[in-house]
Amino acid sequence: MTMWVFGYGSLLWNPGFEVAESVIATLPGYARSFCMRSIHHRGTVEQPGLVLALDESVRSACEGMAMRVAAGQEAQTLEYLRERELISSAYVEKNLTVHLTDGRDVEAVTYVIDAAHEQYCGGLPLEEQAQIIARAVGGRGPNTEYLINTAVHLSEVGLHDPALEWLHDRVKALTS
Repeated sequence: MTMWVFGYGSLLWNPGFEVAESVIATLPGYARSFCMRSIHHRGTVEQPGLVLALDESVRSACEGMAMRVAAGQEAQTLEYLRERELISSAYVEKNLTVHLTDGRDVEAVTYVIDAAHEQYCGGLPLEEQAQIIARAVGGRGPNTEYLINTAVHLSEVGLHDPALEWLHDRVKALTS
């Protein structure tokens, strides 16, 4: 059984599992968005940060990376991902079809936001997102680090996300 994982945020630069193959991929019906309040990794309950999530949107598509898990590592990878991504149940694990740039379609383990969860905050204006990201810090470090790493890695693989790029520049200005 071949296992693929779709990465659109921190999984791009910190997958935490052995990746046998990476291919740029598109997931239809979802948009990458800072729509989840982070109370563990990049913020606290008292001062939540923001992390990326896939927000369902019929007219959208998210570009990211499909990562094929190394053979024989599927069970431990899934266990690791569930421990990492399902810490507060704000994400929902789904197996969704992603379109690879080489023409293949594969089913990938994908973590999407539960819009009914209390940590969901879709629709925040970009300026408000920037202000939150600029000051939040959680168990895995500053929220700014999460934003910068994601923006840099998207750029390195040739993916363009205008909202994320604007946030990167704005947060940099706020923290300089």
